[in-house]
Parts: sequence; structure tokens; C-alpha cells
Amino acid sequence: MKDIHENAKLASSFLKSLANENRLVILCALAEGEKNVGELEEILGVRQPTLSQQLARLRTDKMVETRRESKQIYYRLCNEDAELVLGLIFELFCTGGSQDMEPKSSKAASGKQASESDVEAA
Repeated sequence: MKDIHENAKLASSFLKSLANENRLVILCALAEGEKNVGELEEILGVRQPTLSQQLARLRTDKMVETRRESKQIYYRLCNEDAELVLGLIFELFCTGGSQDMEPKSSKAASGKQASESDVEAA
């Protein structure tokens, strides 16, 4: 039973890292590949100090790692668990682009309801 409590603590810490809109946007952007700080600033539409604070948290939580190329710092995902979870989050929420960002499971359910009502109407 001790393992379940330790695992719950680890899961809680992991999810806290994801529980911020800016950090999720950063991670979704990095799920597509490595980005430099300037690219992340543009994607988030935030100023550098705000971005730095969120990136520092993600580094501390071992979600991202950096590499330096000249004066540029590049970020990429480095946590396999985060990549797995973000793959699902990315599929559910990030791939919609400008489309409705309702999760696919809700869309499927509403589509099923619509087709059932179409059958009833016929």
C-alpha cells in the first residue's frame, strides 16, 4: 500500500507541472519539436520574464532540457512520461488549430447523439 501512496505523490507532482495554461502551451509546442526562446515567446504571446519563469519550472520538474547554440537557447521535451501524456493531450486538444477545441470524445458523443436523433426523426 505504501507504493500506491508514493506513486500518487509522483503523479500529483507530475500533474502540477502540467496544471498551468502557459506551461501546457509550451509543452504542446515542444511536442512538435525543439524551439528556441524567441519562437516560444511568439507562440505564447508573453514577455520573456513570464516565459523564463515557466521554463524554469519545467526544467526543475525535468520536463524540458536545453541546449545552447551561440546566443540561442533551444528547448525540447526530455521526459518520456511527459511525451506520452502530451501525445494524448496534443491529440485531444492541440491538433484542432482554429477549429472547435472540444475534446474528440465529446465530439464523437455529440455526433452519435445527432445521428440517433436523425434516425428517430426518420
